[in-house]
Amino acid sequence: MIADYQTITDRDSPASLSTDVEELVADYLAVGIDPDRATIFAHSLLPELNQLLVPFLSLVTLPELLRNPTVKDEAATAGMSALNGLMLTYPVHQAADILFCKATLVPVGADQLPHVEQTREIARRFNHRYSPSDPVFPEPQALLGSAPVLLGTDGRKMSKSRANAIAIAATADQTAQLIRTAKTDPDPYITYDPENRPEISNLVLLTALCEHTDPEWVAEEIAGGGASQLKRRATVAVNERLSSIRERRRELTHDRAYLREVVRQGSEKARTIAQRTLAQVADAMHTDY
Repeated sequence: MIADYQTITDRDSPASLSTDVEELVADYLAVGIDPDRATIFAHSLLPELNQLLVPFLSLVTLPELLRNPTVKDEAATAGMSALNGLMLTYPVHQAADILFCKATLVPVGADQLPHVEQTREIARRFNHRYSPSDPVFPEPQALLGSAPVLLGTDGRKMSKSRANAIAIAATADQTAQLIRTAKTDPDPYITYDPENRPEISNLVLLTALCEHTDPEWVAEEIAGGGASQLKRRATVAVNERLSSIRERRRELTHDRAYLREVVRQGSEKARTIAQRTLAQVADAMHTDY
């Protein structure tokens, strides 16, 4: 899903949004997502998701929404002095994004676990209230990868909005500059200790992921080489890992019409699924008149 509506949770919809969507699709395709096997769609092109939002909102309480740590973190990052309604209810939007297609597994980072649990609760409550003998929605499970937490170059959660991420579209030189400025610590001896040395361990993990190896092994190899050697190795690892992906991405961005067609076709397919689910919801709620 391309969460284009998420843009307006904390800012105006930028004039560059259509280009931003194309760039994201290029990222998806460049890393190997096959549009013939996967459905790539834009939130704004599925009005059914917003229709699902209404009954879902009736299943959550205000204290539950206010307790969501991810919402608090995003609002703080955006510098919001008060939550607007869209930011507050964003976890419920995500529940609609997940449940419209009856998802059973949701690949997430550790910071998104509260959203998945909120989605599971909404599914349980809907089924219990409207269709206890024949559940409409599954209760999806979170699917964590080998790196459930990956920090940005400033030691905080990696995010485009924080300007601390290494973009697929970045050049090798830009990547090197970003990694050179990555936060480390004063200890010159490299170890892999995520709890006590999060910034150093994050660079070790990033290197290991790109080299398809074990982070402890990377730390042992660098050992007394210090942060400078770790950053050099991380730079080489990231650039080598992304080299072929970036080349493919450059090719894809030459055909913007194709990127938009991928979104249109995927959204049509997703909308058919959403309409089918919405019909089941209307039947369960006795609003299918």
